[in-house]
Amino acid sequence: MELARATNRSVRLRNRSALLTKLFLDAPLTRQDLVRSTGLSQPAVSNVVTDLIDEGIVVEAGAAESDGGRPSMLLRVAARYAFVIGVDVGETRVRVELFDFAMTLLASVEYPLDPARTEPDVVAGHVLAGIEVVTGQAGVTTADVLGVGIGVSGVVEQGDEAVVHAQALGWDRVPLERLIGAGTDLPLHIDNGAKTLGQAEMWFGAGRGARHAVFALVGSGVGAAVVTNGATYRGASSSAGEWGHTTLVYGGRTCRCGARGCLEAYVGAEAIIDRYREARRGRVVPGEDEESQLAALVAAADSSATARRVLTDTAGYLGAGVANLINLFNPERVVLGGWAAMALGDLLPAVREAAGRQALRQPYEQASIELCRLGVDAVALGAATLPIARFLTAGGVRPS
Repeated sequence: MELARATNRSVRLRNRSALLTKLFLDAPLTRQDLVRSTGLSQPAVSNVVTDLIDEGIVVEAGAAESDGGRPSMLLRVAARYAFVIGVDVGETRVRVELFDFAMTLLASVEYPLDPARTEPDVVAGHVLAGIEVVTGQAGVTTADVLGVGIGVSGVVEQGDEAVVHAQALGWDRVPLERLIGAGTDLPLHIDNGAKTLGQAEMWFGAGRGARHAVFALVGSGVGAAVVTNGATYRGASSSAGEWGHTTLVYGGRTCRCGARGCLEAYVGAEAIIDRYREARRGRVVPGEDEESQLAALVAAADSSATARRVLTDTAGYLGAGVANLINLFNPERVVLGGWAAMALGDLLPAVREAAGRQALRQPYEQASIELCRLGVDAVALGAATLPIARFLTAGGVRPS
């Protein structure tokens, strides 16, 4: 008898998870849409949907168009049921954003980072301050927040507490979850920034509908998330996707990680600006920070042969790196995101051309190479989906 009850609970939880996930990602949908898309029976869908409505997680959103007969009611998640916070811990700034349950941005705040002061305590302080600011701006109490998702540069070692290894920041086994958790009782979910970008693009952007994709994050540094059969590939210790530290030129430029010839040493924003400075015989690149300096390089390409040459080389290097991804993983799509990739968006045709020269013909012809659709907010948005993903998997049961 106990086994039967446990089995029934497990089936019901699985049904709740399937229906709630479908509504979250694809709403508005009717009950009949849910029957067709999930394969569950009409009674099972009706029972679960009734429970979700009674719990305030799902609401009716008007009648669907009808060809006759009684119209069906559309369903969607209740936008004000709960809230989530997404954090992008980049190398130039910490961005904290608050979203409702429909992933509408309600509040945001940014804290610039001094490259010389990326100490973990400073970053944790910015995250905690940001949580207080965005909840205050939106008039949301922490009791209504499902959790905080944090996307961060470097390798995130998952365990009882997430630990971050980021050589470029000088971080070695930094207990980031413990540092932030000391200042908040909210559930924390920490992952690599390229992986959170990939999840955002899979759910809402350029990755929708793909089963095999690679999402490349190009900012100050370079990383990637590899999605195969719809799931992010992590490797033995979650370090899979360190694309920026694959070797592009043996014995080439020194990378921030200490190795030579890494892809990041050629296409990361810091490296592009450094190559431009060298091409200008050491003259300072105008701009107060990396973002403004990269923008100055792009603007100068209209009138400067030196700037054009640097950008042409960058497209070639990036195309070669994309070709490696295509040859290794055979994706349907390669999506380029991150603030530097967006700033270099006009290079996309040249990147595709360079990738075509370097990749094997058959896998290249099967893959599309695109810019991300969610812009510079993709890392924070993807981070905010981490507590939601946990909630959906749990069938809409909030953590106690």
